[in-house]
Amino acid sequence: MKLKRLKRLGIAGLGAGALSAGLLFGAESAATRLTTSATVLREIMATPDKGLPEELLANSACIVIVPGMKKAAFVVGGEYGKGFILCRLPSGTGWSAPAAVMVEGGSVGFQIGGSETDVIMLVMNKRGAEKLLSSKFTLGADASVAAGPVGRTSSADTDLKMHAEILSYSRSRGAFAGVSLEGATLRPDNDTNAELYGKKLTNEQIVSGNIKATQAGSKLMAQLNKFSIKKEAKKD
Repeated sequence: MKLKRLKRLGIAGLGAGALSAGLLFGAESAATRLTTSATVLREIMATPDKGLPEELLANSACIVIVPGMKKAAFVVGGEYGKGFILCRLPSGTGWSAPAAVMVEGGSVGFQIGGSETDVIMLVMNKRGAEKLLSSKFTLGADASVAAGPVGRTSSADTDLKMHAEILSYSRSRGAFAGVSLEGATLRPDNDTNAELYGKKLTNEQIVSGNIKATQAGSKLMAQLNKFSIKKEAKKD
């Protein structure tokens, strides 16, 4: 009897988690989240000496932006967010259309203050990108992750850059810093992809460079180009 009761409580908890997550994001459209993601990136890069290191952004294979990741009482792990991944085009210049992802669990730096945190992850190599595009991905277990260095001109010639496949950051109440996301899981958000593109597409298909971005997605791509194009040009 006791075991059956525990099972019922567990099922009820999972149901409450799904309901809580739906309430947190149900009223917000995919286009709105894309616009917010572009704003988050622009504001972080505009912060004097406190933004993402330009060299790391310019040399990253993909970027994940999760605006307003929330702390929810009934969600497994306590945190839940919906965001987007964009990857370099095969040519090496420019970015793909955004594909939707969901992030759950992990410690996302809510100790900075506030119930919402913007999260950014830089995927530093192709191997990390391939893992991230799998059906389900756990930071720290499926790929190495580390708190990223902060500062527009911060030196990227560190062991961090050489060995970590993913560098992670968070911003809460204006404070932007590298943060460990060990244990957080990422998976494709298929419903949001269908909302954006009008049909079922995998994240791998979307970031291949063959899918045309929506208007809101194009604005986010333009922001990324603005902050990474200079470094790409210097390589030529």
